Amino acid sequence: MFTVDRKLLGISESDRLLDVGCGDGRHSWGIYGCIDCTVYALDIGQENLIRTRYTLGTIDEKEKRNGRWLTIRGDALHLPFRNAAFDKVICSEVLEHLHDDRKGVDELARVLKADGMLAVSVPAYLPETIYWKISKEYHNTPGGHVRVYRAGELVALLRQSDLRICAIRHKHALHSIYWLLRCLFGIKREKALIPSLYHNFLVWDLKTRSRPVRWLDDVFNHVFPKSIVIYAQKGDDGRYPSSN
Repeated sequence: MFTVDRKLLGISESDRLLDVGCGDGRHSWGIYGCIDCTVYALDIGQENLIRTRYTLGTIDEKEKRNGRWLTIRGDALHLPFRNAAFDKVICSEVLEHLHDDRKGVDELARVLKADGMLAVSVPAYLPETIYWKISKEYHNTPGGHVRVYRAGELVALLRQSDLRICAIRHKHALHSIYWLLRCLFGIKREKALIPSLYHNFLVWDLKTRSRPVRWLDDVFNHVFPKSIVIYAQKGDDGRYPSSN
């Protein structure tokens, strides 16, 4: 399940892409599998990096690639890269975990090249607020979410780092319903009957990409999306005025 649209991000084979907080590497290997660009996948979790490395290596073997990728264990608040190192940067579902999101965004902007593109996604405000009210377990977990963003707050945060907003998208409405069920039936009870049945439906949808279900998801993305994705650009002089 991909949250960031590689076409909106405008990735080409000559690009260096950084995936910050890559998790199991879904964006890293999803993009690398389609475009032979250079991918850097960074995460604080070693197990996540092992899974990401395995999938990227499998792509190399299958497509006879030369391994233009690297997995790095690192901290989103202290990115181990020089200034302006990357053409494209992805930071998906990470900022809501950071206690200092201002510094996190500054780091993303710092390593982005002039005229480069950044894609940031966070949980959407409405469903996230409902989850917090229904279930204390949802956010009171080690490494869990520490804040909820309104769209305007995230836009303002990016603009403070002199990034120009290019597009805003809403994603994964059907997954919002799944997490609503998890909160209602108990976060730790993922095998409960109704959440489990709904999860099976989501897995089926991911495999089949049924047109009617895709249409339904697109419609509900305007009402109850799981994530908001903002695409932003750094000016060709290395910055944009914050008033943009």
